[in-house]
This record gives sequence, C-alpha cells and structure tokens, in this order.
Amino acid sequence: MKKAQIRDMALLAGAVALVVFLLNAPEETTHRIPADDTHAPYYEMIRKDGKKAAEKHCEECHNAQGVPFPAGHPAKARCLLCHKIVDQ
Repeated sequence: MKKAQIRDMALLAGAVALVVFLLNAPEETTHRIPADDTHAPYYEMIRKDGKKAAEKHCEECHNAQGVPFPAGHPAKARCLLCHKIVDQ
C-alpha cells in the first residue's frame, strides 16, 4: 500500500470512529433556563450585555432561602456554561 492510501484509510477510520462516538453520546440532561416572565429580564440582559452580566444575578433567587440548588451541584459562579437559554 502507498502512504497516501494508508493516510486516507486512517482518516476515514478516524471519521467513522468520531461519528460513532457522537451517536453514542448521552442525551443532554441539564435544565434550560425557562422563557417565562421571571427570567425575561435576564434574557434581555443576555442579549444586551452578555451571559456573564446576567449570571451575576442568578443567586438572588437561586440560593438556600429561595430556589435551592440540588445536592452535588457544582460551583455556582458560571451558571450559563451549563444551563442554556431557550431559543426564542
């Protein structure tokens, strides 16, 4: 076999392996941020000022006294890395 054929077969095998890996990926389980009246101001803030500006306000409601985080929830500083906004 020529080097070009070996390279092409390796590239094809890699592409097939990638597709198989992606097809077997687990479904997304992270909750999306609701597109409701409560969260509407934050959607506007995300559009206007970006995610970092909006997520500074998450802990105003999402805290031990309000809407608690589930056990084992990771650090709360970057909410919008995991929690996605609903496409509008």
